Amino acid sequence: MSSFGSKIKLAFSDAVLRRKILFVIAALFLFRLLSNIPIPGIDEIGLEQFFSDNQFLGLLNIFSGGGLSSLSIVMLGVGPFITASIVMQLLTVMIPKLKAMYHEEGEAGRKKFSQISRLLTVPFAIIQGVAFMMLLQRQGLIFGLSTFEFITNVVIVTAGSVLLTWIGELINEYGIGNGVSLLIFAGIVAILPTSIQQLLLVFDPTQLPTYIGALVATLLIIWGVVVVSEAERPIPITYAKRVRGGAQAGGVSTYLPLRVNQAGVMPIIFALSILLFPQMLASFFVGSANGGLASAAAFINRVLSIEWLYGILYFGLVFLFTYFYTAITFEPESVATNLQKSGAFVPGVRPGRSTEEYIGKVLKSITFIGDIFIGVIAILPLIMQQITGNQAL
Repeated sequence: MSSFGSKIKLAFSDAVLRRKILFVIAALFLFRLLSNIPIPGIDEIGLEQFFSDNQFLGLLNIFSGGGLSSLSIVMLGVGPFITASIVMQLLTVMIPKLKAMYHEEGEAGRKKFSQISRLLTVPFAIIQGVAFMMLLQRQGLIFGLSTFEFITNVVIVTAGSVLLTWIGELINEYGIGNGVSLLIFAGIVAILPTSIQQLLLVFDPTQLPTYIGALVATLLIIWGVVVVSEAERPIPITYAKRVRGGAQAGGVSTYLPLRVNQAGVMPIIFALSILLFPQMLASFFVGSANGGLASAAAFINRVLSIEWLYGILYFGLVFLFTYFYTAITFEPESVATNLQKSGAFVPGVRPGRSTEEYIGKVLKSITFIGDIFIGVIAILPLIMQQITGNQAL
């Protein structure tokens, strides 16, 4: 504890680090302030009931930082930017120019890639804004909007999403850590007081062992996530000796770190997007005058409301997307080529094709471990709710 306290003191005693920390705090405060400014014409009581009965909107609400449940001006959160980033990553598979920009043009190429993602955020925000407004109007949660007011609200929530993306970029530049991840984290933390309040309201002394067990499990999960996220499989690398102008260079040994969790949280976001899309469409068409559409929507809702089936689908999609995302963001071929160009090699492995196959084999083996872990973490909340019977845990 004294070590932790000394690190906190050291962080705030350094002027540059202190300024970065205070900037992040100010940015998160602004984010929470914006999350509590609602758009006009809301049925607050109906809205609260609607979100309590709708699992997929509850998940989207987490990514919006609680802004969706209050229909705030930042109700879309950083979702459109995440969607744009996912689409751009997928396009690298189909468009060689984008692939070269991301993998081969260095930092300048990645900046161009990020800029295109930011530009794509706007149309995705408009599409999501229109879809949510139409859905909430059909549910009777937004009322009395003229066409002009509807368009105005779409413009407001689109601007709110772009503003949050900008705040995330500012955190990247002037703060500490990844801005978008911090905004999502702030949204999750913001929901904790409500969850704790629910636990206190339904507190039963006979369930005290359950609460203690849930707390211990939470701490173990946090520890496991940190360990797996930081875990690496080092591949030894040696630079060949070279003589230049009478001086000898090279002969240095180092290693290539391969992360066990190469894909991060992106597979979970991918899987959620795939699972939530049909649920959103079903919620939109469930009250349709067309009997066929209404029946299909009701069937989709019934199927995806079966928790064990939902959990299997969720785990399977996370498992598949982990391999997929790792494959498009980390290319053994490019790594092997770059090592060969720089005069480096893996001891006991021939440069070129053999090195590529070796790195690919190691990557697949460690990705499998990380894949299983991410899949279990993704469905763990569903498992905990089934074991404890408490939706707040």
